[in-house]
Amino acid sequence: MPHTRTLALDIGDRRIGLAITDPLGLTAQPLFTLHRTTLRADLKAIARFIRQHKVEALVVGNPLHADGTPSPQAAKAQAFARALKEAHPSLVHHFLDERLTTHDAHALLNLSGHTPPSADRSTGRSTRLDRKDIIDQVAATLLLESFLSVSNPTLLPDPEAS
Repeated sequence: MPHTRTLALDIGDRRIGLAITDPLGLTAQPLFTLHRTTLRADLKAIARFIRQHKVEALVVGNPLHADGTPSPQAAKAQAFARALKEAHPSLVHHFLDERLTTHDAHALLNLSGHTPPSADRSTGRSTRLDRKDIIDQVAATLLLESFLSVSNPTLLPDPEAS
C-alpha cells in the first residue's frame, strides 16, 4: 500500500527550507532551500515539488515566542501556508511549533563538524549562504521528524503476546 508523502516547510523572509518524507512515509529527508523572490514564484516552485513528489500533506513551521504566543514571523508563515492551500486545496495542512528547530539545526551542524569553507576558491564568493541553506534544510527536516514522531509513535512489542 503506497504511503502519502509529507512536505515540511521552514518559512523565512529570505529562504524556505524544504524536507520530505521517504516514499514509505517513515523518514524525513532534506530536499533543498528555496531562495525567495516573489510570492507567486515561491508558490510555483513549491507547487512543482508537490506535483513531482505526489505530496498529500504539508507541515508548516509555526514560529512562536518562548511563551507560546505567535510571533510576527508566525503570521507570515501562516499567510504563506494559506496561499499554498488556496493553490492546492487537496493538501492536508499541519502547523507545528518550530521554536527551537533553527537553534537545534545550528547545534546539530556544529556537533557534526559541518563547517563549509569561508570562500569558494573558484569564484571567491563567500559560502556563508551555503551554510544558511543547509541550516534551513536541517530545520525543515527536524520539523518533519518531530511531526512524524508525533503522528507515527514507535510501538514497542507487547510483552504479553509471546
